[in-house]
Amino acid sequence: MWQLIAAGIGAAGQIAAGVGAQREAELTAFNIGTEKKLNRVQAQQQALARQEEYDLATSANVAAFAAMGRDITSDRSVEAFLARQKEISSEDVSRIEFQSRAEDLRADMMAMAEKRRGRNTMYSSLFNAAGTLGEGIYRYQTTMAKAVSGGGGISGGGGR
Repeated sequence: MWQLIAAGIGAAGQIAAGVGAQREAELTAFNIGTEKKLNRVQAQQQALARQEEYDLATSANVAAFAAMGRDITSDRSVEAFLARQKEISSEDVSRIEFQSRAEDLRADMMAMAEKRRGRNTMYSSLFNAAGTLGEGIYRYQTTMAKAVSGGGGISGGGGR
């Protein structure tokens, strides 16, 4: 009988370990999702800061050109300079957005992998527990068969 009890305790422990690993994986995946949201907010702040930087630089450049007596509405070199600055700023914002999307994808893949790891660990613990129970049942039946056939195995314990 002790074989069945030991197998039951072992199987319960294996299942509990699997459940714990799955919960840990789910928490890790949740934390990855939270980090993803924080990264997205940070990217939005960077893009906004870059746009503000562009706006300030444009204002300063327009003021500097005006102070030099250059007509910003008709001077082609001034127009080309300002257009190029706008292009650079747009490229920077696009790079920030692309990087943010790449980080989002990486975070999604990490979260999915973590969830899968947790599920796989849980399934593994269930199979191990089933094996442990099967082995316990086998040992119990083997011991009982030996006892019934007179092959020993079960001792009366303190005999006189």
